[in-house]
Amino acid sequence: MILKKRVCDRAMLAKDPRFDGLFFIGVLSTGVYCRPICPARSAKPENIVYFPTAAAAAEAGLRPCLRCRPETSPGSPAWNGTSATVSRAMLLIRQGVLNEGNLENLALKLGVGGRHLRRLFQTHVGASPIALATTQKILFAKKLLNETQLPISQIAFASGFGSIRRFNAAFKKIYGKTPSAFRHPIKSNRMGEKALFRCKLTLSYRPPFDWQGMLDFFQSRAIPGVEFVEKGVYHRTIRINETTGMISVAHAAKDNALLLTTALSASRDLMPLV
Repeated sequence: MILKKRVCDRAMLAKDPRFDGLFFIGVLSTGVYCRPICPARSAKPENIVYFPTAAAAAEAGLRPCLRCRPETSPGSPAWNGTSATVSRAMLLIRQGVLNEGNLENLALKLGVGGRHLRRLFQTHVGASPIALATTQKILFAKKLLNETQLPISQIAFASGFGSIRRFNAAFKKIYGKTPSAFRHPIKSNRMGEKALFRCKLTLSYRPPFDWQGMLDFFQSRAIPGVEFVEKGVYHRTIRINETTGMISVAHAAKDNALLLTTALSASRDLMPLV
């Protein structure tokens, strides 16, 4: 995705929420990257570099801003203006194809060579497929640390890491601290195993967004026994791989966000769901 400096400059100065997640601002003087809507004072122009994705900023050696929290930005539509191959690859990466596989397996699924896929990602995403997958997992883990009471071990696996050791190492490499350093003390959970997989997440979006129109659409086409709308909230049963459960989605108009509540039989498919 090609970024136009003039457009990015204006969006950053205006803190325009319509550009949130469309690009990220690297501040070379502090070594962090931010969202366009970051409340911090804008850095000097000579210290600013724009990146199309959070992964590109991370691969340049920058850390996520702890104030504007890039992990809470709307999903970056990096497939807009990119090749169909990159679009499909990003979807597969989001679904966890690189959690257990490797780049060659991903390329094979897409019908291209690994070297060609890396070139496409550098052109359109600004980072390698592996870097994109790692950044997505770490940012999702940070979101779970901030917004849920899931144990760190469950957060590691829910974010797509095969072990807690790998999770801790990758997290510290990006944030400079261990995951436990970001976790506020919480009360012990005595509600049983299933309670571990109940969580509430805030999902930001770029306005405008016709929530009521979408809600009316779902309500008029609701499948009995599967989904329903009640008091402005959408409810649905789900199944992802072997994980089953229930989700509900409400609207927080003032925050330009949706409020997702999940109750899942397992945490491993939480990231593809979100």
